[in-house]
Amino acid sequence: MNPNKSSVIPGFGLTLGVTLFALGLIVLVPLATLFFRTAGMGWDGFVTAAFSPRVLAAYRLSFGGALAAASFNVVAGLLVAWVLVRYEFPGRRLADAIVDLPFALPTAVAGIALTAIYGPHGAIGAMLGVLGIKVAFTPLGVIVAMMFIGLPFVVRTVQPVLQDLDGEHEEAAASLGANRLQVFTRIILPSIAPALLTGFALAFARGLGEYGSVIFIAGNMPGVSEIAPLLIVTKLEQYDYAGATAIAAVMLVAAFATLLVINTIQKLRRDRVVAG
Repeated sequence: MNPNKSSVIPGFGLTLGVTLFALGLIVLVPLATLFFRTAGMGWDGFVTAAFSPRVLAAYRLSFGGALAAASFNVVAGLLVAWVLVRYEFPGRRLADAIVDLPFALPTAVAGIALTAIYGPHGAIGAMLGVLGIKVAFTPLGVIVAMMFIGLPFVVRTVQPVLQDLDGEHEEAAASLGANRLQVFTRIILPSIAPALLTGFALAFARGLGEYGSVIFIAGNMPGVSEIAPLLIVTKLEQYDYAGATAIAAVMLVAAFATLLVINTIQKLRRDRVVAG
C-alpha cells in the first residue's frame, strides 16, 4: 500500500482513535477493574465466594432460565416476524409497534405487570392454577419474564432478513415439486439461520443480565428462585464487595464465552457459504 495515498475515509485516524478511547473508557476500564479486584481476593477466597451452594443455584437459574427463554424466543420470534412480513391484516402496524414495547417499558413496570397477570389471582395465573401450574414466585416465572424482555431481539433481527429474501427461489422450488416444508427447511431456513442465531445470542445475553422485571415475579427464594444479578445486589447491600465482585466476574466470563462461541459459529457458517 502506498503510504502517501490519501485515506478513502477522511479523518479515519482521528475517528478510530476516539472510538478506541471511548470503548476503552466505557467498557474495558470498568471490566478490567472488576478483574483486578477479583484477583486481589486470592484463589481460595474467590472459589469460596463464587461457588458456594447458594451461588451455584443462582447460576443454574440465571443461565438455565436465559437459555430456555432464548430457545423459546427463537421459535416465537420467527413466527411473529414471519406473520409481520408475509401477511397483511388489520392492525398490522399496531402489532409491529407492540413488539418494541419491552424495549421502552421500564423493567420494574414489566415485572409488576407480569406478576399481576401470572399471580395466583391474575387473569392467566388463576387459569393455570386450576391446572396445578404455578408461575409467579417460581423459577417458571423467571423464565416467563426473560421471554418477555427477549422476544423483540429475535423479531427485530429476523424481520429485515425475511423482508430481503428473494421470493423467486421459493417459487422455483415450488415449481419443481417441493412442498412448503421443503421450501422452508431448504430455502428459507438456511438464509435466516445466522439472523436467528444472532437473535438467540442477544435474547440470551439480555435474559442473563435482566434484573428489574425478574425480581418481582421470581419470589427471590435463596436456592430456588434467586437469580445471580439479585445475589450480587444482595452481597453489595451486605457490604460483601468481594463476594459481589466474584459472582460478577463469573457471570462476565461465562457470558463472554457464550457470545464468543456463537460469533465463531456464525463466522464459520459465513465462510462455508462463501466457499460453497
